[in-house]
Amino acid sequence: MRCYLHAFLLCTVLTLFSLLYVVSQLASSLEDGDERVVRERGLPDSSRHDAGSLLRKSPGLVGLRGGGGDQELDRERSGPAARGHADERSHLAVVACGPRLEETLTMLKSAVLFSKKPLHFYIFAEDVLHDGFRNALESWPRTVRTRFNFTVHPITFPKENAKEWKKLFKPCASQRLFLPLILKELDSLIYVDTDILFLRPVEDIWALLSQFNSSHLAAMAPEHEEPRIGWYNRFARHPYYGKTGVNSGVMLMNMTRLREKFFKNDMTPVTLQWEEILMPLLQKYKLNITWGDQDLLNIIFHHNPESLFVFPCQWNYRPDHCIYGSNCQPAEQQGVFILHGNRGVYHDDKQPAFRAVYEAIQKFPFGGDMEASLLRPLEASLQSTTHTYCGRASHLFTKRLKESAASVRQDAATVQGG
Repeated sequence: MRCYLHAFLLCTVLTLFSLLYVVSQLASSLEDGDERVVRERGLPDSSRHDAGSLLRKSPGLVGLRGGGGDQELDRERSGPAARGHADERSHLAVVACGPRLEETLTMLKSAVLFSKKPLHFYIFAEDVLHDGFRNALESWPRTVRTRFNFTVHPITFPKENAKEWKKLFKPCASQRLFLPLILKELDSLIYVDTDILFLRPVEDIWALLSQFNSSHLAAMAPEHEEPRIGWYNRFARHPYYGKTGVNSGVMLMNMTRLREKFFKNDMTPVTLQWEEILMPLLQKYKLNITWGDQDLLNIIFHHNPESLFVFPCQWNYRPDHCIYGSNCQPAEQQGVFILHGNRGVYHDDKQPAFRAVYEAIQKFPFGGDMEASLLRPLEASLQSTTHTYCGRASHLFTKRLKESAASVRQDAATVQGG
């Protein structure tokens, strides 16, 4: 009997050790797998405990669903900036149709002039504009070309409704709604209209992505600061976000979250994903919307307000912020960060202060002295605009611009001194 007991105890001990060995090997295998995923996606080892979470939260990471993301993105026209890490670049998209080539190039020029980190431009344009963009951007000085990459894309809408989407509001404007479905390998993106001018580095607005909480998937500025002159709260015939709606001329997108989110809506009790919700919304509201895709975005975020991060008006400063007197308080304190010349004010005489900034950046020669060739001519032009309310607020335009120019000069002096 004693022999049987000893044998039983010995078997039990051996079984226990065998189980411990199997568990330890399994844990080791899982850990090695995590490390392999981290290495393949270029993440530091310290992040392996939450690699999936970091991929969703870190802006700009590409290749979320498969390898070769960067190689595919940079296949067209790439400068040495392509050698930068993906998460160091700011990814900027614009949609250009009709006579918008020069305006778009001026916007891209403003982005390059003040940014210190590499950029990637995604230019969605009509086929007749493709060569114009390539030729212009490739003609920029080599020292400038090292700071950005670009890819030119065709205008692409779902085939079954392409004509309806293209004619919505301005030609091709609704393309922005489909960027998460077209650039599937891209995690985060800044979308801007062609009539945008950056007065401070692009990476500064890119950094706002890091302020998103776990629910945020996009960011825009309010359409109005002053409800008494607001459009949505006075005239809209459809739901809109908040008190005065939001403006989509500058839009940050965490496209991974946009693709994965199930959105509440007023068409069905069932939540719908991004690719499912767009066409039904258009069909329901096409007779009630005025501003096209911007109205559709307002409707979506009206029903999903927790998903929108709202940034201050100085990141999307428009004539409405000064046409009847200054009403963008953050700009009063910190200056204008991004100037948005909507309603064609860069090309007419309605708001000469906006036109002065546009022409100053357009005419500035790459490599020129920013004080002598940009700021002084601009300030001289702005002196003749004080008969308008926006002209009287034009010191807000140059406040941040001067700081950006000073930073560029300082960096150039450091390079020369080094």
